[in-house]
Amino acid sequence: MRTLLSALLFNLCSQIVHAQLATPNGSGITYGHMHLNVSNIAQHIEIWTEHFGGEEISIGPLRAVKFPNLIVMFAEQTPTMGSRETVMDHFGFKVRNIQQFIDKWKSAGMEMGRVFTGAEGQTNAYVTLPDGVYVELQEDQGLHEEFTGYHIHYFTQDYESLLDWYVEIFDLEIRPRGTIATTTNVPGTNLSFGNASTPRQPTLGTAIDHIGFEIENLWEFCQQLEAKGIQFEVPYREIEALGLAFASFTDPGGVRIELTEGLDAH
Repeated sequence: MRTLLSALLFNLCSQIVHAQLATPNGSGITYGHMHLNVSNIAQHIEIWTEHFGGEEISIGPLRAVKFPNLIVMFAEQTPTMGSRETVMDHFGFKVRNIQQFIDKWKSAGMEMGRVFTGAEGQTNAYVTLPDGVYVELQEDQGLHEEFTGYHIHYFTQDYESLLDWYVEIFDLEIRPRGTIATTTNVPGTNLSFGNASTPRQPTLGTAIDHIGFEIENLWEFCQQLEAKGIQFEVPYREIEALGLAFASFTDPGGVRIELTEGLDAH
């Protein structure tokens, strides 16, 4: 499995593309990326561009698709399991016209989940992409764009403790999302936490391999995290040729987190 860091280390001559991430908060944090392990990158890129309206880009040696508030990156590796078996159950988008999406999705023979009224009173739907990547859609007819990144959803038996951990580590506040009380926000996405009836698996090597936050002054931020007891699997590193810095660690629930600086600066 190649993380964003290891992949970039193998190829320093590729181009960085502006990512349209949200403006960072007062702590210098914004949401950055989702990294998927998939068996066929070309197939996924076709789906993410054709059905979700994303734009294919290259970030170093990685192929990716960008959206407002979010970049979806890919590693061509068959995942060990789909996302619904892991703590990182799914991630979500807002869509301007959900019925139009559903009609096109069904006509392409793609796997469709249930359609329902979501936590915020809007029409929501679940879809499953190849390799077991689970995605939620929520209609928002006031969107300027057709799609925008919206939330990531954790499921674990220790969901309240995990939420408290994110609030402490990233200096956030608990803010309900509709009828879901256990959520918090960073610019670009909502982090929602729900109870799992059975134990969930860590994310490394699975369909949603890791999540990513873009950080201003990452070196200083990593020092702050170490003072809070965070142990990095990949400590702070810089790749000067690309103007990027990285670090990664795993949350108490088993979700791999990658921190970047410079992803949105080009």
